[in-house]
Amino acid sequence: MAKATWQGIVLAESDETVVVEGNHYFPAASVNWDYFRESSHHTTCAWKGVASYYTITVDGAENQDAAWFYPSPSAAAAQIIDRVAFWKGVRVER
Repeated sequence: MAKATWQGIVLAESDETVVVEGNHYFPAASVNWDYFRESSHHTTCAWKGVASYYTITVDGAENQDAAWFYPSPSAAAAQIIDRVAFWKGVRVER
């Protein structure tokens, strides 16, 4: 079971993550959406496509662009559609 936490809050928990380039991509259904707000930030990966981001807010503390997802990943990255990954201090443990 993989678990993503920040500021003592479980943001996502699943035994069905997909690991790509060392990052656990959690199924959207396993995410606690109460703490997420979509960001206007986007980046491009040469092989996965365009990533969109979420800002996480817990008890007034904000972690800007700390989660990302690929709304329309390339065919090579199809396994991460409808999944969310984390960074910027979000702790992911197995």
